[in-house]
Amino acid sequence: MTENPIFSIVGLGKLGASMLGAIARRGFQVIGVDVNPRCVEAINQGHAPVYETDLEAAIATHHDRIRATTDVNEAVCRSDLTFVVVPTPSDENGAFTLEYVAKAFRGVGKALAAKKHYHNVVLTSTVLPGATRYGLLPILEQESEKKVGDDFGLCYSPEFIALGTVIRDFLNPDFLLIGESDKRAGSQLEQCYRLIMENNPPAVCMSIENAELAKIALNSYLTLKITFANTLAAVCEHIPGGNVDVVTRALGLDQRIGNKYLRGGLGYGGPCFPRDNSAFAYVANALGCSADLAETTDRLNRTWATRIVKRIRPWLKQGSTVAVLGLSYKPGTMIVEESQAAELTRGIARMGVKTVVYDPLARDAATAAWGAEIIVADSWQECVADADIAIVATPDPVFRLLRPQHFLKWRPGPAVVVDCWRLLEEHFSSHPGVVYLALGVADDAKGAAERLRTLWTAVSLVEKQSVAGGMVP
Repeated sequence: MTENPIFSIVGLGKLGASMLGAIARRGFQVIGVDVNPRCVEAINQGHAPVYETDLEAAIATHHDRIRATTDVNEAVCRSDLTFVVVPTPSDENGAFTLEYVAKAFRGVGKALAAKKHYHNVVLTSTVLPGATRYGLLPILEQESEKKVGDDFGLCYSPEFIALGTVIRDFLNPDFLLIGESDKRAGSQLEQCYRLIMENNPPAVCMSIENAELAKIALNSYLTLKITFANTLAAVCEHIPGGNVDVVTRALGLDQRIGNKYLRGGLGYGGPCFPRDNSAFAYVANALGCSADLAETTDRLNRTWATRIVKRIRPWLKQGSTVAVLGLSYKPGTMIVEESQAAELTRGIARMGVKTVVYDPLARDAATAAWGAEIIVADSWQECVADADIAIVATPDPVFRLLRPQHFLKWRPGPAVVVDCWRLLEEHFSSHPGVVYLALGVADDAKGAAERLRTLWTAVSLVEKQSVAGGMVP
């Protein structure tokens, strides 16, 4: 490997295109490959083919180091290492299909046949244990008529990124996960990462199968942590003075737990967490192991949006208008796939009330998905202007600007604000014209106290009866 390796990336979606821009930003030549000519043309003209934070600037500024093509052979032959970053959609069982990866590997394999020098192939797409070695490696060897370890290397090295911060996350990972076909391949990939990354993360090299399992296990564990925090939030609503943020801040101080992903609110969503958790359950079942934990996490995660719909039902009247602030699965992205906020919105609309929604980035996705069924506002101010009930469904910073005067109008009763992320407590919790309902915060202190009193009074009576009957020494 030279001091200035040339990289190629097969697949220019959000992750692949962001890797392209990030690697160029770090000073290296990089060749992108995609089957979509429009994507290739956009990059060659200095534009991002998809929306992602800082991607347009990265491609425009470092355009002299970037080239895109539809020709896999050209890209592989003119580079030293190839990342394969193509979709692996979930099937009906929760497993990841290899259709697109297999097609990409056939192209890479044919290109390897023409190369005289060693080349490293790195699979970044998420796959299940065994897929790389037993499903994909044979394609490379068959098409290239070469042998892994001798003529080329193969690694499985997924990225741990979040949409909205892909470039930052890629260049500053907590650690490097490298599943290696052999030491040469793994060492070379680690050396390349050392040149690319802005921080100096630890590298963990292991077998390909261990790396495949580690990837889905990490995301599955995070879904468990998120669901536990949401369960805490539900409990906090039923104890006097309960506040999930107070509880989770204390838990997060314990180094065994930490505070990341420990924030009660709506559940997880998006293109990775739900499917990775389902895939973990699938592979556990397929190998004859228990998948109860992952399956329960998934089941609970699908209840949170319904819980909010039930919570606002008593406040709904004929002619009510409900405003939903936030549609994407998280702030900073336009993705509504598996979005809790989108599911919440659908649930409200099915109740037959007027539903107005706003999201800074996901407005087009909402319009395409629902058409005239739901009103899509052009601003958050417009969204809440005529609302009887306003629901803050995502913790987008712009929603912190909401104040009672933005939507309070003459009405026979108070307005209702449901704050799923506790962004607005300072301005809404004590306002006389607002019923403020924050997830994870008790709003019925008297009722909560009575429930606890009843619980422990019953226990006390049992204790007294036991002592009177001589059951306790």
